[in-house]
Amino acid sequence: MALPTPDEARALHEKYAPTREAFELVHGHCEIVRRMAEQLMPRTLDADLVRAGALLHDIGVYRLYDGTGRLDHRSYIRHGILGHEILRAEGLPEQLCRFCSCHTGVGLTADDIRRQQLPLPVADYVAESPEEQLVMYADKFHTKSTPPRFLSAAEYADHVQRFGQDKVDAFHALRERFGEPDVTAMQRTAASAALPAPRSCAADTPSQSRA
Repeated sequence: MALPTPDEARALHEKYAPTREAFELVHGHCEIVRRMAEQLMPRTLDADLVRAGALLHDIGVYRLYDGTGRLDHRSYIRHGILGHEILRAEGLPEQLCRFCSCHTGVGLTADDIRRQQLPLPVADYVAESPEEQLVMYADKFHTKSTPPRFLSAAEYADHVQRFGQDKVDAFHALRERFGEPDVTAMQRTAASAALPAPRSCAADTPSQSRA
């Protein structure tokens, strides 16, 4: 399976980003998620797949910017399937495309979509492989809100509680499996690399649902 290198992933971001600001927000977040995932990654996982998946999981966000550079927050829940479409159109393997469509919250099920009346085709968008699960989990510790923010495990668990105890339990199962990232160290690293690294606080991502 041919996977894009970090430089090739960056080139894809540059290709689809409508503005420099959008690129810095989305690519910067993906780089942070990649570093989070590498920090937590068991040796048994496919490291190249985890890196590529982390670096490209949010590429669909670019499709939600209008001609004035504004992000369509109301349709944000669709960024996963839009990213899946982008990577598929680029000829990348389905195994990689799934990192886009299967990372929202701790997994979106067909029942979630019906119950919340989400603007998505009714299907299960759930991380299945350990690599997918790790990237999905690492993504929970950083947001693309304005300004971007790091989250603690407790903060994300509190946030996801509104979607049901089953979602909290799913998050804690991932926490038990992969451990917790050193968010403080990540903040320092992000700041030194000129990536978004504001204070830690509660989640308020620009999405309708992080189920």
